[in-house]
Amino acid sequence: MKGIRLFALSIFSTAFLSFTPLNKKYIVIDAGHGGNDNGAVYSHVTEKEISLSIAKEIQKFNESQDKYEVVLTRDTDIFPILSARTAQINKLNPEMVISLHVNSSAQKDTPNNGCEVYVQNSEVSKELAGKIYKKFNAHKIEESNFHILRETKAPAVLVELGFINNTKDREFLTSEKGQKEIAQKFLEVINEYK
Repeated sequence: MKGIRLFALSIFSTAFLSFTPLNKKYIVIDAGHGGNDNGAVYSHVTEKEISLSIAKEIQKFNESQDKYEVVLTRDTDIFPILSARTAQINKLNPEMVISLHVNSSAQKDTPNNGCEVYVQNSEVSKELAGKIYKKFNAHKIEESNFHILRETKAPAVLVELGFINNTKDREFLTSEKGQKEIAQKFLEVINEYK
């Protein structure tokens, strides 16, 4: 009898913990790459580490807010396949999705710098892209057929935060100050949304 009660309690606890209030609003931050996929690399600096550090900063900065809960597609150095990421995102039905990446060019030390924003053909996504474009003083907004943009039902943007092989961008993206500044700007965009 005691075993049955514990089993019933266990089922109730699991069901209760997995219950999500209907009025909960989510923002998904997708830290690009991860695991065996380093993304762009310069010397020992990797895109996967930069994107994850900034994603965690955004989540940390948001903890004091009660409007949205920030959910990360990964919070460790793993590589969830793209279809798993978009399935997770679509299950949550978030208000928006921001996929973080770091750019690279063929030149070893490139003069190319700054932020670029990519979006699918959706008016709401384009509006979100416009806000990020302004906040980050980005160089361009461009439509693209990236999997995360194409398969995500919520408004989604992919942001290239800077060039890993541009010294100034790389130093900013890897510095604590730079990462906090980027996270703060994203939080401002999130809080201005709707």
